[in-house]
Amino acid sequence: MPVDTARALAAAPRTTDISWTPEDVQLYHLGIGAGVPATDPRELRYTLESRLHVLPSFATVAGGGAPGVIAALSMPGVDVDLARVLHGAQSLRVHRPLPVRATATRTDRITAVHDKGKAAVLVLRGDAADADGPLWTAEAQVYVRGEGGWGGDRGPSADAPEERGAPDRTVERPVREDQALLYRLTGDLNPLHADPEFAHRAGFDRPVLHGLCTYGMTLKAVVDTLLDGDVTRVRSWTARFAGVTYPGETLRIRMWRGDGTVRVAVGAVERGDAPVLAGATAEFTRR
Repeated sequence: MPVDTARALAAAPRTTDISWTPEDVQLYHLGIGAGVPATDPRELRYTLESRLHVLPSFATVAGGGAPGVIAALSMPGVDVDLARVLHGAQSLRVHRPLPVRATATRTDRITAVHDKGKAAVLVLRGDAADADGPLWTAEAQVYVRGEGGWGGDRGPSADAPEERGAPDRTVERPVREDQALLYRLTGDLNPLHADPEFAHRAGFDRPVLHGLCTYGMTLKAVVDTLLDGDVTRVRSWTARFAGVTYPGETLRIRMWRGDGTVRVAVGAVERGDAPVLAGATAEFTRR
C-alpha cells in the first residue's frame, strides 16, 4: 500500500527553518483578493507596508515551500500520485498575532491516518515558533483517493450540523480569472491550479482555485465584516473543503455570529450556491 501507516506515524518530526518579510505578507494578501479598492484605508491594512497587519491564514504559506497537501506527500511512509490527492480540511490556531517579519522554526509530523473506505486521510500537524515562543498550530487533512479499505480507524466524522435561520451577514466576493495564477506565487505550485491537462487527469473540467485561497478569502471577509478589520482578534479558523471554486466565479459567504465564534458557509453563486466551504468556524476575542 502506498501509504504505510505504521511508518508514517512512527517517523520523527520534520523541522524546517522558515522566514518571511512584509513583501511575502503583501503578496499573500493580494493573492486572496485584498487591495480592492486600492486606495480604501481598510484595504491598505493588507497592502501598504507602513500600515501592514497579518491575516492569520498567512500561516498556511509562511516561509514558502511546499503547502500542507504536498508536504504530507513527502513524509516518510507516503508515496502516492498527486493527481489522486485532495485537501479535505484545514484548521489553524494562532497563539499570538503574527509579525510582519520573522524567522521561525516549523515542526511537521503526521499525527493520524484514517481509513475512509474509498480514501485514506492523512492528518499533518505543523507547529511554528520564533524566539519569543509559539506562533501557530496548523492541521491539514489530506484525502488520498483509492487508498482506503485496509480496516483502519475511520476517524471522526466530517459531518457538521446545518445552520438554521437567516445568516447575520451575507457578502459576495468575486474570484478573478487569474486568482489561482497569482496565489500560486505564494508557494503552492500544484499543477491542478494552473495546468488544464493535469486538472483533467485529476477529474476536473479545468484548473480549480486553491482551497487555501478560498480559506483565506473567507477569513478576510469575516474579519472585515464582523471583526472591524482587526486581524488580531482571530484565535482560530477551521473549515472543511466541501467542493471546489473555479477562477472567475463568485463566492457567497454567509455568517452566523455567536458568543466569541462565527459559523460560516460558502457557496459558488454561479453554480446555485454549490458548497465550497462547510463546517467553518472562526473563534475570536471579544472586545
